[in-house]
Amino acid sequence: MKTILITGCSSGIGRDAALGLKAHGWRVFASVRRPADMARLADEGLEALHLDYADQSSIEAAVAHVLSATGGRLDAVFNNGAFAIPGPLEDIPRDAMRAQFEVNLLGPHALTRAVIPAMRRQGHGRIVNCSSVLGLVAAPWRGPYNASKFALEGMTDTLRVELAGTGIHPILIEPGPIRTDFRKNAIAAFEHWVDWEASERAQDYRDWLLDKLYKRGASAGKPDRFELGPEAVTAKLIRALEDPRPKARYMVTTPTYSAAVIRRLLPARLIDRLVRNA
Repeated sequence: MKTILITGCSSGIGRDAALGLKAHGWRVFASVRRPADMARLADEGLEALHLDYADQSSIEAAVAHVLSATGGRLDAVFNNGAFAIPGPLEDIPRDAMRAQFEVNLLGPHALTRAVIPAMRRQGHGRIVNCSSVLGLVAAPWRGPYNASKFALEGMTDTLRVELAGTGIHPILIEPGPIRTDFRKNAIAAFEHWVDWEASERAQDYRDWLLDKLYKRGASAGKPDRFELGPEAVTAKLIRALEDPRPKARYMVTTPTYSAAVIRRLLPARLIDRLVRNA
């Protein structure tokens, strides 16, 4: 039985991936930050454990637990956990950017470093990082998230070159709009970090961002046009894990395919115009 450690399994993409891979015959270690979520996942038949990307000791403890339970074997890790802080970059405090990168980049980097030695010893492994359409084309009002995902793309591309010939394959999953609690979690981060009423762009918030966050999300019954369920990501994850010669990138949803094409073919000014009007 192949083994995988997945982060961010409390809901959405991570939870669906954990359940989907378990049903597909994998031994899944599903990690979350909150004890209550651990208990719920255990009730669903998953091997749940604590892992917080912002806590190095929890990363080390989680990897040690998995390797102890498997006799030192770990076939794959899926760096899925992430969050977003919406708002224009001029209104994002330095500590907010630090928190964004701690979870979306530095945590996956730390976990990757922790699992590579075991994968080197066994001569194989897959490191799958969950990026985003916003790691291909930047969108306004999503600057911290854009930056973290562009960085994750660069980190994964570098790892792919550096680990060539080891049997370890770093891979990117690139979803577009997926039906999860992501927007609800973004609201909590926005309310914590952004003092929009004191911003010189307060009217822009009223005209666009507040409606996008609070009224137009899937939780309000108005899903994005091209939105898919998290099972679409799980299907691509299984391919990334089981293809004999995995691709560097697996895209999910029409917007991601479109973003890859326009980034390659269109000049920057035209791309800027397209994303401003999206």
